[in-house]
Amino acid sequence: MKAMTLAAPGGLDQIKLVERAAPPAPAAGEITIRVEACSLNFHDLGVANGRSPTKDGRILLSDGAGTVEAIGSDVTDFAVGDRVMSRIFPQWLDGPPQVGDFSLSPGDGVDGFACESVTAAETAFTHVPAGYSSAEAATVMTAGLTAWRALMVNGPLHPDDTILVQGSGGVSIFALQIAKAVGARVIATSSSDEKLERLRELGAAHVINYRKEPQWGKRAFEWTGGTGVDHVIDVGGGDTLAQSLSAVRIGGHIAIVGLLGGLAVDLPIIPILSKQARMQGCLVGSRADQLNFNTFLEKHKIKPIIGSSFALEDLADAFEFQQKGAHFGKIVLEV
Repeated sequence: MKAMTLAAPGGLDQIKLVERAAPPAPAAGEITIRVEACSLNFHDLGVANGRSPTKDGRILLSDGAGTVEAIGSDVTDFAVGDRVMSRIFPQWLDGPPQVGDFSLSPGDGVDGFACESVTAAETAFTHVPAGYSSAEAATVMTAGLTAWRALMVNGPLHPDDTILVQGSGGVSIFALQIAKAVGARVIATSSSDEKLERLRELGAAHVINYRKEPQWGKRAFEWTGGTGVDHVIDVGGGDTLAQSLSAVRIGGHIAIVGLLGGLAVDLPIIPILSKQARMQGCLVGSRADQLNFNTFLEKHKIKPIIGSSFALEDLADAFEFQQKGAHFGKIVLEV
């Protein structure tokens, strides 16, 4: 089979299209799928550029979707021909957080989905939401599930709450879509007026260009009438947490889901104490969370926003495009 692999120590110029042996036939409790689409996440970029070192020759990408080609004995959830999507933490089935690293995650600790075929435990997959293409399904399991758990599991988000989303990547757009389905209001930030207009078209009630408004947290707070936002989806980390804290209400919730702005942060202590806000890290979710999210997507007829599509062999180009930050929504590979 064809596969896109990464040579150590990493770097986009070390991504190679290779021929690999097809995966073994499924053992008991396993299924083999024909991969039809994958998507890119910020974590995948970190692996590809060497920031998160992995084994030499690792097959890249954590998120993939496709069709079941074979099943092993004792498989109960799937049949040949079923359409399925992967999971980034296959060992986390249900309950509170149980995973703190990526040692068993596809595309990092084990081989990923940038290839033509994969064999893995049936618990490493769920069914594709009804009406979804493989490309659409491949966008859900990291970006979408992170937004779902941050808002609906950890939140919890209520109708008439106000949330603030940062930028126009996959997590932020899924968070906007979830919030609108629940009946919440959304404030969105971006450095691009064009992207802000698109976010408004998706349902954002208020938009802020953070280049033009460096104190965007204060502006968001003011827009709520001086009460503050109920939930912040913080994808920036070091560069954005101080502004997120400025935006949030007393007793509000800041979901820390990314580190696009860096690993270190300098926060003022007084607002942390006076606002008594809950700042909670959120690292994707369990299989049960993914099943619940899929049901929610079907019920509300939510479709992901796919901004760009590349062929499997153009994975390095897709990563370069991702690094530029020009995309809106998710970047997918058609396999």
